[in-house]
Amino acid sequence: MNYHITHRTLYEYAAPVSVSHHVARLEPRDTSTQSSDSFSLQIFPEPALRKARTDYFGNQLCFFAIQEIHSKLEIITSSRVTVQPKTSTQNESTAPWESVAEMFRDPVSPEVIEPYQFVFDSPQVRASQELAAYARESFGKDTPLLVGARELTRRLNKDFKFDPRATTVATPLEEVWQKRRGVCQDFAHLGIACLRSLGLPARYVSGYLRTRPPEGKSRLVGVDASHAWFGIFCPGTGWVDFDPTNNVQPAEEHIIVAYGRDYGDVSPVAGILTGGGAHEVRVSVDVEPLE
Repeated sequence: MNYHITHRTLYEYAAPVSVSHHVARLEPRDTSTQSSDSFSLQIFPEPALRKARTDYFGNQLCFFAIQEIHSKLEIITSSRVTVQPKTSTQNESTAPWESVAEMFRDPVSPEVIEPYQFVFDSPQVRASQELAAYARESFGKDTPLLVGARELTRRLNKDFKFDPRATTVATPLEEVWQKRRGVCQDFAHLGIACLRSLGLPARYVSGYLRTRPPEGKSRLVGVDASHAWFGIFCPGTGWVDFDPTNNVQPAEEHIIVAYGRDYGDVSPVAGILTGGGAHEVRVSVDVEPLE
């Protein structure tokens, strides 16, 4: 499947900003089943300084600084991406989750050093006994790893309500757990926290999701979504993704932008500025399938 993706972010400030420094993570990744065929990034006003590099997790970054007085900042990206069908994994044939967790107890072998870093707490995701107890309802004795992950995904989708007004990007995971509602970022964090509470490596995935219009209706421009889900490391297979917001295993309609320990590692745009006061941010995403 081929896609053209347009992502617009507009910051409007209550007071003038004299100088600002930002980092953007908006370029889709190249993976075994996804290729970024073209990418452009426009910034208004034009930055005085601009530099691209790759971060620790292999995500593409753009650092830029605006050194003129401005009252708004607009960032527009245009991407063309090809997503190939993923090889079907037989969840039932994967190793029991207990044996996988045992692989990530000290000392670990060199073969699992890379996923080992995703076992530990991160700034926005902390393991707990309460989350471990919740996760064990999906991971019974000798449950195949991916069968347990799929069941956990189903239960998160059932037990937590999607509510864009319930949380912000700064809402602690403990509050999401208590309210039983949130958005894709929250549900990805919950899935990761549950898995890490069992000693299993799990990572945060950010990207885009193609949405389909109601039957008989035209596709609306700009109503597709920035999205988030989680991945779990499966020995012999690699990273396998699960989307608790939609209760699916991501396939051709999920486009990957970045990986990290949690949202803080993959925030699409972050920065610091002088001035500005309060600000309003508007985001528009259009995921257009190409024939």
